[in-house]
Amino acid sequence: MAELLEMQRLSKYFGNVIALHQITTSVRAGEVTCVLGDNGAGKSTLIKILSGVHKHDEGHFLIEGHDVSFASPRAAKAAGIATVYQDLAMPPLMSIWRNFFLGSEPTTGWGPLRRLDIAAAKRTAVDEMAKMGIDVRDPEQPVGTLSGGERQSVAIARAVYFGAKILILDEPTAALGVKQSGVVLKYIIAARDRGLGVIFITHNPHHAYPVGDRFLILKRGQSLGNFAKSEITREELTRMMAGGAELEALAHEIESVVRTEEVTASQ
Repeated sequence: MAELLEMQRLSKYFGNVIALHQITTSVRAGEVTCVLGDNGAGKSTLIKILSGVHKHDEGHFLIEGHDVSFASPRAAKAAGIATVYQDLAMPPLMSIWRNFFLGSEPTTGWGPLRRLDIAAAKRTAVDEMAKMGIDVRDPEQPVGTLSGGERQSVAIARAVYFGAKILILDEPTAALGVKQSGVVLKYIIAARDRGLGVIFITHNPHHAYPVGDRFLILKRGQSLGNFAKSEITREELTRMMAGGAELEALAHEIESVVRTEEVTASQ
């Protein structure tokens, strides 16, 4: 499968602060690359570089083999990168079909007689979401009445329709329950199966492992590893995310404190 995106020893600095240091991974068509890390790991900075908000300071950022450095989010979008942020930026009182297009609605007629083609917009929104396995009964339904997982699905279907080759999903399951998280994971698989390269940003290895093909683990701007699925188990991924030896040391420290308190209380 073709590599749509590559990061080679990518680094980003903010003054003396090292936000990212020599990060390497790749995203292929029809695959999901999961970027995992806790708060402060560098996930947000990585998203901003890929989506054109920030420029990297060192290393190489390649799109289909071409070295790039985006000057703006518009440039990233033109290159086929669509980013779905956690807050989604969807006006809740606006209908599903209006949120699907958001300023790019189809029109009919010419010159001063040009007008919005509402029928075509509704039909397109329903058809495109159906391709993702989403059944929209009423495109006039306010998007705010949808569940969190369903709103994520609208954003994913919109990105696919407008020609995205690479889909970046920023913590799409973070604020969702178990059932709605499963809905979003299903749509991630649907996007992958349509040939997109998907970057799934998450702090939850239990959500990442079932859908991921490659795993990049970040901690304080550093890479703890870049693994294909065949190279790491779910348990190993969870252990690296949890801190491994650090977590064991913390557990021993807590046990020591508890024992000390028990001895003091017995005296």
